[in-house]
Amino acid sequence: MLEKKDTAYEKTVLIGVISREQNEVQVKEYLDELEFLTYTAGGEVSKRFVQRVDVPFPKTYIGTGKMQEVETFVEENKISTVIFDDELSPAQQRNIEKQLRCKILDRTSLILDIFAQRAQSSNARTQVELAQYQYLLPRLTGLWTHLERQKGGIGMRGPGETEIETDRRIVRDRISLLKKKLLKIDKQMGVQRGNRGALVRVALVGYTNVGKSTLMNVVSKSDVFAENKLFATLDTTVRKVVIGNLPFLLTDTVGFIRKLPTQLVESFKSTLDEVREADLLLHVVDISHPNFEEHIASVNKILDEIDSADKKIIMVFNKIDQYKHETIDHDDLITERTEKHFTIDEWKQTWMQKVGDRALFISALNKENLSEFRKRVYDEVRDIHITRFPYNNFLYPENLDEY
Repeated sequence: MLEKKDTAYEKTVLIGVISREQNEVQVKEYLDELEFLTYTAGGEVSKRFVQRVDVPFPKTYIGTGKMQEVETFVEENKISTVIFDDELSPAQQRNIEKQLRCKILDRTSLILDIFAQRAQSSNARTQVELAQYQYLLPRLTGLWTHLERQKGGIGMRGPGETEIETDRRIVRDRISLLKKKLLKIDKQMGVQRGNRGALVRVALVGYTNVGKSTLMNVVSKSDVFAENKLFATLDTTVRKVVIGNLPFLLTDTVGFIRKLPTQLVESFKSTLDEVREADLLLHVVDISHPNFEEHIASVNKILDEIDSADKKIIMVFNKIDQYKHETIDHDDLITERTEKHFTIDEWKQTWMQKVGDRALFISALNKENLSEFRKRVYDEVRDIHITRFPYNNFLYPENLDEY
């Protein structure tokens, strides 16, 4: 159960579909994540609706019968917001709003709302605003609800159309302005990265809420904001870290998520440049999450999209203190051994076979196995540094214990 605070939460309903693209198990997992996103944004989920369809309905995403069921529940329980797990087309959103008569969001708009709440720096706010306007532009006609009573006729068609077109031009101009502003920010950040000198760059990457910021705080002894909510950190944080007497730069980046809106990937290009320019990636994974392997696949997909999949990567499996495995009754011959029944030791064997020696198992919160983590990072950074500056390799001994 999610911890509730003494704040007013919006009553919401979640909707997902079981289709050719996603099975029942996946939909449950996606809706679990959507509920966490809703909680992060300030909502409380009253009910979930799931429909099995081959493909979503083009007009209302879900069928007529299911839509009627949702409408009845919304009216009887005074639901203020209905959230769909997949991105809705502008036409679908308008049709659903007309029938349900409440606020309609999809996963993309929900993530954008969370990003708007969390953005602190001018850079992050600009990136989020650009993504919001890009998402808003094709949906402008649905916002002009005050014109619905104007059914056309003499003298009535022009003003409505003109008003909408004027607003579109304003939004396009704003998008153009924000893109120019981001180009300027990109140049400034490029200069900042250049001014950091020749220090080795290490970037923390991973799914959202896996403990990157907590690990950053522990390793760099800094005070980066960390919270058990999705996208607690949006702004890229760079700290100079010294292990032994070997300095390097450690970067905490925005967390990734499945079905990440394309607008955000494009808008956060300058943030993702920190990943592109890193010498070493620490891919942090929440091993206590039942579907962490899907999270790994999602992160790898985004790394591939930003041309960073071929970098040197160490898998850092975090939260081993929270890991729980189901016990197996060995007398029950029917029970099959599945991945969910693996112990930590078995996961170690599995992942060390997959990635060789590039796997670490830690708890950043409880500081478990951090000496092993520091030693491994030291070794990797040392190798990169010596390759770059072979003339001063005597400064950094192979054994960290020598300091």
